[in-house]
Amino acid sequence: MRKKNLVQPVAFRFRRFVRKPYSVFNSMRRLVNIGFIVGTTLTMANAVSAQEVDSREQKYDLLIGYELEEVMVTASRVETPYAQTPKTVTVITKDRIEKAPVKSVQDLLVYVSGIDVRQRGGHGVQADISIRGGNADQVAILLNGVNISNPQTGHYSFDVPVNISDIERIEILQGPSGLVYGSGAFSGGINIITKKNANRSFSAKIEGGMYNQKGVETRAAIGNSKVSHSLSAGHYSSDGYVENSDYNISNLLWQTRINIQNRSKIDFQLGYNDKDYGANTFYSASYPNQYERTASYIGSVKGEFGRNLKFIPILYWNRHHDQFDLTKDSESGRNFHRTDVYGTNLIVQYESKYGTTSIGNEIRREDIISSKLGEVMAEPHGKYKNYADRTIVSSTVEHAVSIADKVNLSVGAMMNYNTFQSGVYRFYPSVSASYRPMDDLKISSSWSKSSRMPTYTELYYNTPTHIANLDLEPEKSEAADLGLRYIRPTWEVDVNGFLLWGKNMIDWVKFNETDEKYTSSNLSRVNSQGVEIGGKLHLGSYVPFMGERALFGISYTRLHQKYKMDQNIASSTYALNYLRDKVVVQLDHQIYKDLSASWYMRFQKRMGVYEKYENMEKQGNVPYPSFSTLDLKLNYVYDNIAFSLNLNNIYDTQYFDLGNIPQSGFWLMGGISYTLR
Repeated sequence: MRKKNLVQPVAFRFRRFVRKPYSVFNSMRRLVNIGFIVGTTLTMANAVSAQEVDSREQKYDLLIGYELEEVMVTASRVETPYAQTPKTVTVITKDRIEKAPVKSVQDLLVYVSGIDVRQRGGHGVQADISIRGGNADQVAILLNGVNISNPQTGHYSFDVPVNISDIERIEILQGPSGLVYGSGAFSGGINIITKKNANRSFSAKIEGGMYNQKGVETRAAIGNSKVSHSLSAGHYSSDGYVENSDYNISNLLWQTRINIQNRSKIDFQLGYNDKDYGANTFYSASYPNQYERTASYIGSVKGEFGRNLKFIPILYWNRHHDQFDLTKDSESGRNFHRTDVYGTNLIVQYESKYGTTSIGNEIRREDIISSKLGEVMAEPHGKYKNYADRTIVSSTVEHAVSIADKVNLSVGAMMNYNTFQSGVYRFYPSVSASYRPMDDLKISSSWSKSSRMPTYTELYYNTPTHIANLDLEPEKSEAADLGLRYIRPTWEVDVNGFLLWGKNMIDWVKFNETDEKYTSSNLSRVNSQGVEIGGKLHLGSYVPFMGERALFGISYTRLHQKYKMDQNIASSTYALNYLRDKVVVQLDHQIYKDLSASWYMRFQKRMGVYEKYENMEKQGNVPYPSFSTLDLKLNYVYDNIAFSLNLNNIYDTQYFDLGNIPQSGFWLMGGISYTLR
């Protein structure tokens, strides 16, 4: 496979053959070494094209192990194979998503031990997602590499127009990631990657369950080697499991990919998400009959041109509407907000024998008009009376090099300017490295600095329950981690330790138990340290009757935080209520032929206290109780038809992630889907 015009051929090692188009693409213009093959023999030595490999859908993937080794992930400005990335990144694959008993991205992230999911309402209604002891405002959310984080509040960052069946994989970058995802990635970033291929021309799913739960999803795709289009839509509703927990959610997503010569491409995406839901005690137990209606619009164009010298321009726009009623259907306490985010980004990458250099520049503008947030406008704009805006300009440079296929090193920095602090330029360096003493073992470490500007809610939200603070300082952090990953064909182990030193951390607090309102405030210092341990065992190799794809997995995260504050605090909404322990156990197995089961057990222990209310009367501060849940999904596949049954919270645990907001007990749901290939 050596090309005459290739000056310096690059060796590329396959550890396994998989039914993926990138396996073939990655071998083009490279020397290929067949390094490791599991569970098969070379009885079929005839070559096949990338399209033939991609279109062949098999019932089982017999080559278990090394599943992620060839996946390219965006854990740095330079797209890197998962096996070589020097940073801590978790990938939730399409196979994991299809087997999980979930209805939304938020529900899916519950099964990641290093992530704290504080649900207000399940099934994608609303949840605060945090990484390694942070909060929802410190996590950057991306859709296909485009930042869709909400500057108003992290409560809305997952108002994304994506059905769970649209997702190809989810990449979770743990730890400060400003160099990759921008300054909003204070404690990490989550990149949702959707399906782009057109080999499944049509799919549809209907479902129903307890509490009058209903859902419908459909996706159509068409295309060829030059152009592909897809359109997906979904609608979900329920009367709710307690009073005022009903919801209606709709999604619409259109995507087009244009392939150009030399593997260049242009991606277009347009999306719409609409929600209205009862917000039972969402933001204050004093007002149980709250209500919310949101609508999100996203649009982006992303290109990728060139090979050794690559240009990646991105142009995007996100709009978010929010109507919040402190008391449902009452104009008293009703707020309206509209945020607009415009951005343009240009990344230039150059590959040489000395490694890959990446230079990026981004301009991002965040506007809000509101009946509550921002400065008073000279003339009201309809129902909006207030306005605020800020512009963020950032420049990044990163160089990544691989030495002897053993050492991977990445060094970079970001310069950031935000008009929120006029005349202040901030500099955030980052270093990460990994070492592979053998193919099965990787040792990695990273160090970085980051910062986060306050959200508009933290700056301006003055209500009967909250007091904002326009004098808030930006949060600052410094973080380091060390990880080890050992992977064999039938089992794997991950261990990661991390430290984070935070300064001026922002939280909603009460300084005295008698205070009636929460105040947004900078805490002096919040330092976090923790360890993440996980392992997987492919049971099919040891217990054949459980099926070839049987899997057992267990993960545990332990977190400890220390605080140094200028004054005592009686209670906190986020920072003091961190998730100390989280255990997730997973078991996939075959029951009989095409009938399979996926079990998920979860245990959580949260530190801190919450204000307990009974009959809308405050009873005082009490500790968060620990709890565990058990979920099950049954799948049966017959040709192009699949039947599923979800049994969530099987032993009906009564629990909550945020004080006084009850989560659902046992919930039974079933569905049927059809796929035309």
